[in-house]
Formats: sequence, C-alpha cells, structure tokens
Amino acid sequence: MAFEQLKAGIALILDEIEKRPEDRHILQEELREKIAEFRALGLPVPEDILRLEQQLEDDDSDDRYDNMPV
Repeated sequence: MAFEQLKAGIALILDEIEKRPEDRHILQEELREKIAEFRALGLPVPEDILRLEQQLEDDDSDDRYDNMPV
C-alpha cells in the first residue's frame, strides 16, 4: 500500500509542476522528499521517476547559466 500511495503522491506533484511551472523548484524538492521516502522504506524507486528527477536536475543546471554574459 505504501508503494501505491507514494506513487500517487508523486503523480500529484508532477501535475502541480505542469500547472505551476513557476513553482517548479519548490515542487521539485517535494519530489525529492517522496523519492527519499521510497528509499527509506526500502522500496524500489521507479525508473521513470529517477529519469524525471535527473531531467529536472539537468534543467536546473542549464538555468544557472542563462543569465551569464558571453
């Protein structure tokens, strides 16, 4: 049951990221917390969630350089 509840929580966070992209950083932290819950319970983290986390982190690192002078 915990596995399904955590997956449902992640789905809600992903919906919120789509609806409120301006709050993505806050919601991304919530996503990380959910992933940590999976690990704390010894549950396998779904591969698609891990890929999404990595993609969001990559997007963040790209954003850091958007305002750098060239």
